[in-house]
Amino acid sequence: MSAVVDRPRLTVPVNDLDHRLGPATAAVTLVEYGDYECPFCAAAHPITKELRQILGDDLQFVYRHFPMSQIHPRAFGAALAAEAAGAQGRFWEMHDLLFANQSRLGPDDLLLYAQSLGLDVQKFARDLEERTYEPKVRADFLSGVRSGVNGTPTFFVNGVRHNGGWDLPSLIEAIRESM
Repeated sequence: MSAVVDRPRLTVPVNDLDHRLGPATAAVTLVEYGDYECPFCAAAHPITKELRQILGDDLQFVYRHFPMSQIHPRAFGAALAAEAAGAQGRFWEMHDLLFANQSRLGPDDLLLYAQSLGLDVQKFARDLEERTYEPKVRADFLSGVRSGVNGTPTFFVNGVRHNGGWDLPSLIEAIRESM
């Protein structure tokens, strides 16, 4: 049997609830399950940006939350902050800020990031306090569990879990093999 056939697949296909960059018609869809407090996810972040630059419209990038709260106690709150920013049209800007400031993910920090992005800070704070986007974060997490995610970052290339490294050459090779 082929190694690709043996690998886990996404159980929840990419859909309108996902945060996506790039065209839905792209030849390759790269899904990352990540955690804003995970140092490996922070290291992978610039690599996914570089991939998007290299591949342009041939790549659709999707980010799904997989906060590993047992070891990263601020990851869930950061995911909620990204979703609250997303509700105001600024998901990707908050996403970048969270990775850039990974050691500062406390409630006051999140409010400062919201302010720096020009968000309605009162609405943002209310969304965090009421955990408005907890169902979305939990749905992402559970879809990851069902898809065989057990650590972060975990990548899926065209719906198939990438078991190799998440360095640029490894991801480019996996993407080329899937095209």
